[in-house]
Amino acid sequence: MKIGICVILLIGFVAAVNGRAATDQKSARVKSSVFGKLADGREAHLYALTNKSGLEVDITDFGAAVVSIKVPDRHGKNADVALGYGTLDGYVNDKPNFGATIGRYGNRIANARFSLDGKEFTLAKNSGENSLHGGIHGFNKALWSADPAPTHGASLTLHYLSKDGEEGFPGNLSVQVNFTLTDANELRIDYTATTDKKTVVNLTNHSYFNLAESGPILDHQLTIRAARFNPVNAAMIPTGELRSVEGTPFDFRQPKAIGARIDQNDEQLRLGNGYDHNFVLDSGTKATPALAATAYDPASGRVLEVLTTEPGLQLYTANFLDGSIHGKAGQAYQRRSAFCLETQHFPDSPNHPDFPSTTLIPGAKYHTITIYKFSVR
Repeated sequence: MKIGICVILLIGFVAAVNGRAATDQKSARVKSSVFGKLADGREAHLYALTNKSGLEVDITDFGAAVVSIKVPDRHGKNADVALGYGTLDGYVNDKPNFGATIGRYGNRIANARFSLDGKEFTLAKNSGENSLHGGIHGFNKALWSADPAPTHGASLTLHYLSKDGEEGFPGNLSVQVNFTLTDANELRIDYTATTDKKTVVNLTNHSYFNLAESGPILDHQLTIRAARFNPVNAAMIPTGELRSVEGTPFDFRQPKAIGARIDQNDEQLRLGNGYDHNFVLDSGTKATPALAATAYDPASGRVLEVLTTEPGLQLYTANFLDGSIHGKAGQAYQRRSAFCLETQHFPDSPNHPDFPSTTLIPGAKYHTITIYKFSVR
């Protein structure tokens, strides 16, 4: 009789454990599938991260790119709020950097050169005379390696070794990007890197957001916690000035519609064809993520909060999309149909000693955190 009771209890315990495991797997999981093959035969994969609320983020190991972010509106209707492509070929031929991990240096470096300890390094030019987003073949064009899928939780870790001299940058840079989708509807991105030679590094994610799913984003309400921004010259290189936003179209300290002042007669807006500028965050460089910006779409009720340890935030309003690029489901991406909030150190920092340093030395670890948090009103 005692043996029979023990067997029953054991069966009940195993069933409970299995049931709890199934529940955990349902609440937060990673599912992988083949996304396509590159010209050299290597396979790229798509990883679907899902949390217990049903929010789903798809990421490909090609370019460590965020492919889609499916979040509900105030009525519970799910929609994809990130621009991108439905096929690997789209990312192979991509120019706007949809969703990509950007490196070795996000944003611009003037004249495609910088100096370290008196030695000048010449980079690949891919934006006039300047280097932009890591050069001609930046991290967005690399096939990253993925850790095995975790046994629990919605988390994905991707690795890439940027070899010494790649695109002109010194040092073998070992990079790791960890994407975690929490049950609080946060997409947390941890960037870490180490080097064997003194170098510069500035990593970011280049997701294009439209909280309304499609159409212009000019009615989105935006708040940025920054009292200053970096004005630029005609080549979109920072002048070195940290200019007050007071009395300018760059004052987003209180919620403002993105389109309210975007076409004002302002020199900086003319140079960028809209917003394409770095904001100097009030929080500065932090050890833990601080709230940097909030975007709200009144039509859907969706809210995006951006938290980061970085000192800067690039606002870009998709000024150069023109309908010629077709993304998921054949959608034509029009001008100002998305916005980017790229957390970063300042553009051209290696050539501005007064800017926060982007230098990484052997034995030190580069580590930054950015969180994209979704909710509804």
